[in-house]
Amino acid sequence: MPSRIDPYLTESDVVILENLFRDKSKASTNANPADDDKKASQGVDLDDAAALAYLQALNDHSSPQFQPTVFTTWDEKDVPVWLNKYLVRPYTDVAKRIVRHPTDVVFLTHILLYLSVNLTSAIYLYFNFSYIHGLLHAAFTFWCAGAFTLMLHNHIHNGGVLSRDWYWLDVSFPYVLEPLMGHTWDSYYYHHVKHHHVEGNGPDDLSSTIRYQRDDLFNFLQYLGRFLFLVWYDLPMYFIRKKKTGLAVRAFTSEMLSYAFLYFMFFHIHAKAATFTLIIPYTLLRLGLMVGNWGQHALVDEVEPDSDFRSSITLLDVPSNRFCFNDGYHTAHHLNPRRHWRDHPVHFLQSKQAYSEGRALVFHNIDYLMMTVKLLQKDYDHLANCLVPIGDQVKMTKKEIADMLRTKTRKFSEEDIQKKFKPSFKAADMPKKGMVTP
Repeated sequence: MPSRIDPYLTESDVVILENLFRDKSKASTNANPADDDKKASQGVDLDDAAALAYLQALNDHSSPQFQPTVFTTWDEKDVPVWLNKYLVRPYTDVAKRIVRHPTDVVFLTHILLYLSVNLTSAIYLYFNFSYIHGLLHAAFTFWCAGAFTLMLHNHIHNGGVLSRDWYWLDVSFPYVLEPLMGHTWDSYYYHHVKHHHVEGNGPDDLSSTIRYQRDDLFNFLQYLGRFLFLVWYDLPMYFIRKKKTGLAVRAFTSEMLSYAFLYFMFFHIHAKAATFTLIIPYTLLRLGLMVGNWGQHALVDEVEPDSDFRSSITLLDVPSNRFCFNDGYHTAHHLNPRRHWRDHPVHFLQSKQAYSEGRALVFHNIDYLMMTVKLLQKDYDHLANCLVPIGDQVKMTKKEIADMLRTKTRKFSEEDIQKKFKPSFKAADMPKKGMVTP
């Protein structure tokens, strides 16, 4: 099983992977327990303690080791010294007063990027359309869609990403940018926060994977088609069944207004420009959301499927964590949807024993897109190679891991669901739309 660490991983992911590989190495060499006692301090492994202290220092703005995230593509060490001194650091000092958390300068960077490039480019297309520009615009939007969606993800879970003084921008930029990035107004909030995190991939979750054979292409296409063509109806009806009529009305209204906007821009303003600035991003994003959700929740434990540890996964990879704000820590996110994205690696290391005892699945060198692809190819050997074994998994052979993963994709019958899922009484412990929290 390869132990290669991608050098382009975030610094936190490198620390986590090195720690997990060290655990695996110690377990496989059958180290003497007395040796572990020498390395322990008050019951905490010194390797873990040092790694945890370092990760915490990266997030602590009072620490000399504190590192705000300014860009997704580059870390501070990658930027030339003169550029850091005269441009990046002065910008960072100003930006830290604008964003909600001093770690989150990157959110302002992205808001400025999308407003200056994506919005400007889209407006220009309506006045001076060309197919080359349209294709380049759609391609760049597709490239940005993941990062924008995960920035929006942080926004909807925590009532914003900017400080109180910038409330006007915090509440307005999503409504300007959502259609350009493929989102319909507020639908992500209603579907993800008010529905998905309430149900947690359980029987009443409209995006639940449990009723599908999760390594089968036909089942995936059924899952995808249901969302693409019926979510406008299914989500309001879900809220009505849950006696949340107000949410049903708001979700339906925002979706219909979004469709009306797309219709108006296509048929009454500029069909070609609308195709490349609105229709293509909308189609690609909805495909991407379902491909991603399938990858996040395809491996569901057959014994305890309602456990957050066993119904979602953790990925230590570049696309999810460097470009999409630690989206790979999906189990951590389900355990606490309002946890700050920079705190996920800290939580993981602090809770490593719980993850091991919970038989959680941790992978590296694979993202959610490729997770879905490899599952649909039934390439369990590749997935076994990507698994980072923890707990009892360390003792398993590659074949045993592949066989174990195969059991996690089996379709649940209605009888299974009745037996293995308890009625959900989760509360949507989330802020109201637009609410600013400290």
